[in-house]
Amino acid sequence: MQSAASERSATQASDPAEDASGASWQWDEEADDRAAAPADVVGGGAGPDGDGPRPSRRRLLAGAGVLAAGAALWAVSRPSGGGPAPGPPRPLPTRIAGPEPLWTYRGPAAMTPERLADHPDRPLFLSRTGLQVLDPADGSPLRGLVFETPGKDRPGDLGTPADRVVLGADRMFTVSYGHIDGRHLTDAAADWSLPLPDHLDGSITLYGSDGATLYGKVSARPAGGALGGDTLFAVRIADRTVLWSRPVAPAEQLFTPVTAAGGRLPACDTTAGRTALVVRGAADGERAWSAAADENLRWCAADQENLYLPDGPAGLRALRLADGSARWETAADPAGELRSLSPVTDGTRVYLPRDNGLVTAYDAATGAELWSRRLPFRLDRRSHPLPAGGVLFVPGPAAAGVCALDAATGTELWTFRDSGPGVDVWSLAADRTRLYAGHDDILYALPLT
Repeated sequence: MQSAASERSATQASDPAEDASGASWQWDEEADDRAAAPADVVGGGAGPDGDGPRPSRRRLLAGAGVLAAGAALWAVSRPSGGGPAPGPPRPLPTRIAGPEPLWTYRGPAAMTPERLADHPDRPLFLSRTGLQVLDPADGSPLRGLVFETPGKDRPGDLGTPADRVVLGADRMFTVSYGHIDGRHLTDAAADWSLPLPDHLDGSITLYGSDGATLYGKVSARPAGGALGGDTLFAVRIADRTVLWSRPVAPAEQLFTPVTAAGGRLPACDTTAGRTALVVRGAADGERAWSAAADENLRWCAADQENLYLPDGPAGLRALRLADGSARWETAADPAGELRSLSPVTDGTRVYLPRDNGLVTAYDAATGAELWSRRLPFRLDRRSHPLPAGGVLFVPGPAAAGVCALDAATGTELWTFRDSGPGVDVWSLAADRTRLYAGHDDILYALPLT
């Protein structure tokens, strides 16, 4: 790997969308003060054919059908002429430090990674108004999916699972009235819309996907307007079949991102003011077991053996996935000065970040501390570390960059950063050979090794 001390001028891949435009998981979201887009613009750059400015909201709505009030509206970007002339492109950061980028993409607006339900496994550029799918090889645009969320002016207002973008192996999932819509990430001909059966009539929330199955909940609203019963459901993506549906209390919610390891599906239930961890079978939705939980049950991680839950403000405890029995727990912070954030696991180790920048690795089987490293920047709930290729990548604020730690020892391998400017925390995605790291309106592809 290359030294963090190396510095170079940034270069940009050829990007028709830019030329035309001028340019972890948890219950709460970070506020964001970015300005909203003009009301007659529905976002996204020109498509890869470079046809020009973007269509207006009125044109995208034509023929779209009836949508539920407040539901997200989605359409494929179809650039056409007649709009304002594009402004000059903004300059790229002048200098970078760390590994040499394979390519660089500059988007037409700032990213909103807080809306993603999980780390993608491909390069995606998500802004307030659209999702741009990029070619992993060179960063060129493959397909633009444009959307709008009525009544939501800022990304910071998008604080519920219903507002998040759910991704499967090869498509993006959204809801319209009584339907689940699956938009293919690269092939428009493969798009589909699934009408849910009559007993799943109500407001639809999608929590996430494990690749093969999509999980969601319907909240029924009878004619009188009062909130009725809620129903969890699972849809098999391959053949668009509803696998199961189970009535649940309105206060029971699946974690976002969905955790479906080991055939189990954990949820948080706050009925009657008491917090409980509820674990259901992923194959049938039946309740397998439940356990009392910390009142601040704000996240849950899992591997094939264990569930990992917060233990007080700064601690971590592991329960056996099969039956909920205690496996191990970490020592509490005696000074009470730390706050644990959502951990990640690779099946062998569990990595727990804390808000002061401390990252600790524990043995997943025993809970033994393997290493601990204090990073030179603070972390918050937007900081979602990513283990990939034997490395733990930890994103910091825009000015701090992304720190790569050896997953086995905690040794710092390199830190990648640019000259900015920027105000957001770095967001991460990875496939088998590349790390995709970005902040604000810029995204880099970096080699994993």
